[in-house]
Amino acid sequence: MIKLSSPFALAPMAGMTDSAFRRLVKRQGGCGLVVTEMVSSEGLVRGIDRTLEYAEFTEEERPVAVQIFGGDPEKMARAAQEVEKMGADIVDVNMGCPVPKVAKHSAGCSLMREPEHAAKIIKAMTRAVSIPVTVKMRAGWNDREVNAPELARMLERVGAAAIAVHGRTAAQCYTGRSDWDLIARVARAVSIPVYGNGDCIEPTELLQRLAETGVAGVLVGRGVLRNPWIFAQAAAVSAGQPAPEVSLADRGRFLLEYIDLLLNQRLNEPMGFRHQATTVDIWQDDEAGLAQDTAEDIGRACENGGPTFRPDESLAHAYPPARGRQRWVINKVRALSAWYTRGLDGGSHLRVAINQTESIPALRQTIASFFFR
Repeated sequence: MIKLSSPFALAPMAGMTDSAFRRLVKRQGGCGLVVTEMVSSEGLVRGIDRTLEYAEFTEEERPVAVQIFGGDPEKMARAAQEVEKMGADIVDVNMGCPVPKVAKHSAGCSLMREPEHAAKIIKAMTRAVSIPVTVKMRAGWNDREVNAPELARMLERVGAAAIAVHGRTAAQCYTGRSDWDLIARVARAVSIPVYGNGDCIEPTELLQRLAETGVAGVLVGRGVLRNPWIFAQAAAVSAGQPAPEVSLADRGRFLLEYIDLLLNQRLNEPMGFRHQATTVDIWQDDEAGLAQDTAEDIGRACENGGPTFRPDESLAHAYPPARGRQRWVINKVRALSAWYTRGLDGGSHLRVAINQTESIPALRQTIASFFFR
């Protein structure tokens, strides 16, 4: 297994944790591993451009795991080989996605309902590649089919190098609470590393879960979308230091850097900077698809924030509407802002302003007027 510098890892979230976001999180410090957005094994094997873009990563992100999903052992093994050729450190298997369009194809969390078949997939993959094969799963399919400890043991026997467990069932999706007692049972059931996932929003919660459950590490998704500094803060507290404070200006600079990274993606990059299977122009495609669907679901789940910020409505129409790559960048920032603005005074008004913005200059001005006031 790859040796990590920190027990904290960035969880994959479809449509959200792209390469630019992962790089910025790594720059804040404290993050031991990043995982790509989930990638279709079918798309990898067939070389479908939009699928391949999700698998891309840069040297700055290492160590990096590329997460794939699918239900055919042979295709999953071939997809794992493609991931290895790209130079990834780890290939991870999604057995936790509850989205019906994934689960209905014997992939994602539906594999937890077919333990023997899930084991065949992992066995085929571990025989096909030399890099570690890991698995991310949930507690089970529903409250009557909670089988994460048993499945983890089966997957360990066929060669899985590590397991990550989100403590909700597929039926729960993101309702209720993550069952960390169940995650602790998985950690005790196997000898390979187990990472726990779910409901870690504050830096101290990461340390509490490490201390109380016996997991090797903590995987954080939505908590990082809200606070990209959570790993650095947890690492500082673990070392007996105060957690670094994050100012409004820090948060504004993060968003502006995110915009710049997205705009400059694949432009003037040195040879070997970006690991990819083919040349991809994702911003020229429409935004429909699994990742966008999932991102929209995430956005709908957000709460409204406070009342203090009032957007400058004149900005929305001050510039020509963005197209192509710039439109894609605006959509990415809109998706991130659904989480990033939570808990901020005036956050709901900022989200409205960002969602009404139709150009990059207006987007930058909206961000500056909120975070640098």
